[in-house]
Amino acid sequence: MKTILSEQTISIPKEVKSVTVSSRVVTVVGPRGTLTRSFKHVNAEIRVEGKRNRRLIVTMWFGTHKQIASVRTICSHITNMITGVTKGYEYKMKFVYAHFPVNVNIPADGSSIEIHNFLGEKVVRRVVMAPGVQIIRSDAKDEIILRGNSIEDVSQSAARVHQSTLVKNKDIRKFLDGIYVSEKKIQGEDA
Repeated sequence: MKTILSEQTISIPKEVKSVTVSSRVVTVVGPRGTLTRSFKHVNAEIRVEGKRNRRLIVTMWFGTHKQIASVRTICSHITNMITGVTKGYEYKMKFVYAHFPVNVNIPADGSSIEIHNFLGEKVVRRVVMAPGVQIIRSDAKDEIILRGNSIEDVSQSAARVHQSTLVKNKDIRKFLDGIYVSEKKIQGEDA
């Protein structure tokens, strides 16, 4: 069965400079930068209304139950973009080791990370961050912080770091060594 009309609205905060939609490609400009995302694969109308109280409206006509679920998904993605260009995202990762201490080198620009001495191995693991993601050392021991505007890029970079230190051919219940995400938050907010 198809629903005739499904619609969802997002209010655009004052800090956002502009939100433009051109043939289902949404561009959000804020004080921290610009994020662009294409929704051309979804058959939905996306439009911006209002001068003073700006809002973005996502509409789907004659959608099945599964297609209508994508309306909320689009709104969530755009809300994440708005949060990214106004506040930004921050992931904290902790080093876990039983015997061999994990050493990490981060270049001055913070665009990549080198992991040394994981499980006592001589192999140096290099992980390049996604564009727009910066990695820094935390004040706490054995901790790094990833920061960026796009939640997808920050979380993907954290996943790359985590997957570079997976334990192979051992019982992972016993060998818990690795680099794990310990905290996810919006920059400037306390978790």
